Amino acid sequence: MSDVKTLTTKERLAIAPQMMPEQDPLVRITNMEEVACGFTAEQVMAEASRCLDCKNAPCVKGCPVSIDIPGFVKAAEVGDFAKSIEIIRESSLLPAICGRVCPQEKQCQMYCTVGKSLKDVEKSVGIGRIERFVADYDRAQGNSSIPNIAKATGKKVAIVGTGPASISAAADCRKAGHEVVMFEAFHKPGGVLVYGIPEFRLPKAIVEEEINTLRKMGVEIRLNFLVGRTRKLKDLIDQDGFDAVFVGTGAGLPNFLNIPGENLVGVFSANEYLTRSNLMKAYARGEAETPIYQSKRVAVVGGGNVAMDAARMAKRLGAQEVHVIYRRNESDMPARIEEVHHAKQEQIVFHFLRNIKEIKGDADSRVCEVVLSHYKEGEPDEQGRRRPELIPGENSTMPMDTVIIAVGNVSNPLIKQTTSELVTNKWGNIEVDESFETSIKNIYAGGDIVSGAATVILAMGQGREAAAAINKRLAK
Repeated sequence: MSDVKTLTTKERLAIAPQMMPEQDPLVRITNMEEVACGFTAEQVMAEASRCLDCKNAPCVKGCPVSIDIPGFVKAAEVGDFAKSIEIIRESSLLPAICGRVCPQEKQCQMYCTVGKSLKDVEKSVGIGRIERFVADYDRAQGNSSIPNIAKATGKKVAIVGTGPASISAAADCRKAGHEVVMFEAFHKPGGVLVYGIPEFRLPKAIVEEEINTLRKMGVEIRLNFLVGRTRKLKDLIDQDGFDAVFVGTGAGLPNFLNIPGENLVGVFSANEYLTRSNLMKAYARGEAETPIYQSKRVAVVGGGNVAMDAARMAKRLGAQEVHVIYRRNESDMPARIEEVHHAKQEQIVFHFLRNIKEIKGDADSRVCEVVLSHYKEGEPDEQGRRRPELIPGENSTMPMDTVIIAVGNVSNPLIKQTTSELVTNKWGNIEVDESFETSIKNIYAGGDIVSGAATVILAMGQGREAAAAINKRLAK
């Protein structure tokens, strides 16, 4: 083991970033195994040695759950992986998940001094890859440390949903000594982690293990329980004896393009397509009871991570060609750089400054062709991205048999429809105050149901903030 103080700043900056081992693209499109194979211990220690251990720790301000990043990275540098994961778990219950799916290049790594010094965020310290390794190492050793639970308070907290925001809220409320019950509408817990993110990016066995940590902490999880139908939201407090409720049901209602042909056979929302293949494991032909549409030529509309997931899944399900249609330029895509890179490696074709204006069907009402509008770059919008401007009269067509719409989601209206006192905004997101309390006393909310579709780690951050407010309220 090396001494973390033996290298100068100049020497640390001279260490090359470690490359993540990956499955060969032509092999991985034939299986559902994880694409990124993970660092070795030697690679982790080398990558961690690039950290400058900055006094002001700028990387931490980019982490929505405020993990002590320099602390866990420095522990990893000397091979003390047990200490490294211990530091992470003080702030996050999902390190193996966040290490895989968080957009670190837009969060912690964006603020990394190394990346700024080398004028390239991709050369920042691989914080997420180190986090993934130490979490996997801990699991491989048979360790799954359970957080300390405070003395029982006699208070009960209901958590609606079992996605990232809910997991964080449940963990922090349980650590405070409250009885915690989670309610999940599906037959498996995990929310977007199980229905939205493909196996090749996030193995579901990892999600199950993280969920089991909650169970070991004493959290009860009730499945097939749809709050709003099985039980109304306010009934949890008024009739069931809960002292506080946290709503973390996400943004699961898909947007559509509202164009001709969206009702044809072969048109899917990305939500349905990914839920069938991820949660229901429809890719396991001959074993799964859920069917999946057989496609040869697929068009995926959108430029985010969900679009990348849908496109890459279609490839693995046997599509000969997969095309991503995006109405802005590549530099404006919200998808992770790594996901776009992987998609290109997997021979997925990108069409920028294009959008589908019409879907045409054959005599059997099945998709047979798409009509594309063409765009050019206009003036920058408030985020600095150049607005797409339609080029009148300039269109093209492409033969397709499947169209997957991945242009974002909005909140499911069920809870609002059955809870008239709950204030929501024009997009259907629940409005909350600075403590994440809703318009109804003792009912809190966080994650995508509040902010709109965002990231796993941002949802976790809001879940933690809401839990802190709940714990403060219940301590009175």
